[in-house]
Amino acid sequence: MNEQIMERNVDLVTTVTAYILQHPHMLEQLPPDFRLVILPEDDPELSQYNLNLLAERTEPDKPIIIVRLLTHQLNFEHNPPRVYIPLAA
Repeated sequence: MNEQIMERNVDLVTTVTAYILQHPHMLEQLPPDFRLVILPEDDPELSQYNLNLLAERTEPDKPIIIVRLLTHQLNFEHNPPRVYIPLAA
């Protein structure tokens, strides 16, 4: 496993988690237990890595929350990530 990919992933998860915690209205929309999948549009290597992780670690009882973002625009106050929440959890 490439250490740089893991570091980029940890950085994005930390940033997205902080954003969600700072916006309680988002927390209200999320199911109590879910899988978070971050798909950076400008980092195809990391997107593919995260899709592979999702395929390898299936947890059928957990809904999947997908976050699409641009890694070079992490100022979420001006350009928030797109969070896709399942309609039924």
